[in-house]
Amino acid sequence: MEVITQTKDVPVVAEYDVVVCGGGPAGFIAATAAARGGARTALIERYGFLGGMATAGLVAPISVFNYNGRRVIDGLPWEFIERMTEVGGAREEKPLGNVTFSPEKYKLIAQRMVLEAGVSLYFHSYLTGCKKDGDKITHVIIENKNKTEAIAGKIFIDCTGDADLSSLAEVPMQPVEKTLQPASLIFMMGGVNTDILPKIRHSEQGVNYHDLDMREILVEVAKTRELPIFGGPWYCGTLAKGVVLINMTRAQADMANNREATNAECMLREHVHLFSDILVEHVPAFRDAYLLNTATQTGVRETRRIKGIYTLTGEEYINAANFRDAISRGCHPVDIHASATTKQRIEFLKNAGFIPYRCLISPDFPNLLVAGRSFSADGVASASVRVQASVMGLGQAAGVAAALCVKSNVNVSDVDITELRHILIEYGANFEP
Repeated sequence: MEVITQTKDVPVVAEYDVVVCGGGPAGFIAATAAARGGARTALIERYGFLGGMATAGLVAPISVFNYNGRRVIDGLPWEFIERMTEVGGAREEKPLGNVTFSPEKYKLIAQRMVLEAGVSLYFHSYLTGCKKDGDKITHVIIENKNKTEAIAGKIFIDCTGDADLSSLAEVPMQPVEKTLQPASLIFMMGGVNTDILPKIRHSEQGVNYHDLDMREILVEVAKTRELPIFGGPWYCGTLAKGVVLINMTRAQADMANNREATNAECMLREHVHLFSDILVEHVPAFRDAYLLNTATQTGVRETRRIKGIYTLTGEEYINAANFRDAISRGCHPVDIHASATTKQRIEFLKNAGFIPYRCLISPDFPNLLVAGRSFSADGVASASVRVQASVMGLGQAAGVAAALCVKSNVNVSDVDITELRHILIEYGANFEP
């Protein structure tokens, strides 16, 4: 392979206490928590809006906040839901606490929360590198319309989902699964008769909300014509009359690999048009429906995960093993989608699981925290915690921890766990078995 060597001066445009990379559900909560904790905070986001998988990927609903009759994930994540609800942008589906939302109101309230906290936003900025001094990250390198820029920081939080900053810093990763969970391009349809559409609400515990009737229709259609692999289907509303988000496409691809991701995006877009036509032709609720748009980016379930000081196992998580340094929880079922078939493994929890702080940090990286689905877990535990409410809880913990590290001038591994948990409990975190 031919190699080009490029050398250039990169201006350091700003310096912060905490720099958060990625403005998805984990990232905007992490940035808000760090700033409210007194840290001068920056948030870097590749799109011109916040929300990540929720808004760019149209992944809905926001799940799951409640379990066994109790609020499991609280604090800033739930404040966000309440603020969306106040402007008509969210509806809690009790008792489970799944949340149907307006993607546009999500963008608005997330933006308000970070700006009100005093966070400096860097939109339309793509993370391309980092600079280290020994084992510490000192700067991140971004590309935007201002060309190449560097931002200095004391503590960095990787909320990119794909562990992009961690990869650039050469953090060790978990072994790659032979077959990653599939990517799905979610699409939005209008003109849907939501009064007769089954499974559009998500309010019962222990239920998989896929539409079995539609699944049977697809099986029948596949007897006379070739169909792509599909999942579900799952539906969710957007709070707009007649508008539905549909999750059913599947692509076997490593979405952290540019070539594979590009091919998957092109293929899935073809599949969306095929499936939307089938819905209109065969499903009464979609008889007058039409395709409104596809998500800005394909939804990603699984790519890189760091090898942390501790790796949470599926057995520990499913059995709700508690930890002295537990800093968040999760209650979504273990949800593993097959890439090459229409199958799905779904395992409902008896009790909400616990995530220890040690899973957010990696040995030999003293000023890096990792929140979101790339935290240190095996494939089973990650298959539950990867959803929005759970990663918001991880973001909250990472942001609070980062602010404490700055305040006490300590490395991320030396944070006072008792104080960290105390602040999280004050926010509303629930660590009771």
